[in-house]
Amino acid sequence: MSQAIAIAHSNIALAKYWGKANVEQNLTAVPSLSMTLDALSTRTEVYFDPALSEDELQLDGKQQSGRTKLRVSQLLDRIRAKADTVCRARVISSNNFPTAAGLASSASGFAALAMAASSAAGLRLSSAEISSLSRASSASAARSVFGAYVALNARALSAEPVLNPDEFPLAMLVAVTAKGPKKVGSTEGMTRTAQTSPYYQAWLDRAPAVYDRIRVALLEKQFEALGEAVEESAMMMHASMLAAKPAIRYFRDVTIAAMQRVEDLRDQGIPAYYTMDAGPHVKVLTLPEHAEVVERELRSVAQIQDVISCRPGPAAYLIGDAKVSEAK
Repeated sequence: MSQAIAIAHSNIALAKYWGKANVEQNLTAVPSLSMTLDALSTRTEVYFDPALSEDELQLDGKQQSGRTKLRVSQLLDRIRAKADTVCRARVISSNNFPTAAGLASSASGFAALAMAASSAAGLRLSSAEISSLSRASSASAARSVFGAYVALNARALSAEPVLNPDEFPLAMLVAVTAKGPKKVGSTEGMTRTAQTSPYYQAWLDRAPAVYDRIRVALLEKQFEALGEAVEESAMMMHASMLAAKPAIRYFRDVTIAAMQRVEDLRDQGIPAYYTMDAGPHVKVLTLPEHAEVVERELRSVAQIQDVISCRPGPAAYLIGDAKVSEAK
């Protein structure tokens, strides 16, 4: 019997990816670049036990089955193959933010799982190897293995760090606009967009150039250029979804209201730019000295349920000498 515990943080893509170049290998069709968030994290415990007849998964205090458990077992199978073992595992995972709601819980979840499970299985893998294991389950999880600003190139097996947090300290305010899981999961949404949207090819053609602008602006610390390209990347991605059949619309009334408030702030001279993943929540990028006023303005928008203030977060890491929780 062996165990390990890992912490990984969610990430929000500044340059979005949407769509797969290779579905079987889970390789992305376009490059992406993200910011790992210090305030959103997943804690995952993995306990290999020869007495188990099958893998067990507890997520946020509830036993899981079906596709959620299957995806976990598939990652564990890849680790078992590397470790030359057939031992089943008990996985206990919890998020400090809403699960499956468009806040990248799969990113932090699979990054933490890959790190904890590989360690519990006796493997000593590099960050790039753990990133590759994570990416096979969730492409965005490849980026959560690393801290601060991270890139995942198109068709890449693993992500790579781009910039340290102290080199360009930014703030991101996560405006939570709804509770519960989103109606259309990311995998389903990507598949439908690729198969039915007349704008999907335009997205594939244009996204790499926007990614390049975001990467250059980040490295050169040009916040206005960065923010403009971040908004463009998000709106292009959502435009391709809106043209799918049936349309995929993550926007809600409160989503639009929050985006409008950010635009109003810019008109008042406050540097702030929004982005959205596959979910209704609005994430706002700003400079640290303006974070307090941006948070206050977002909280004043009707129906916004919470605002989580984030800074560039750390890479995934193991917790040493920690005890595994008892499964409930």
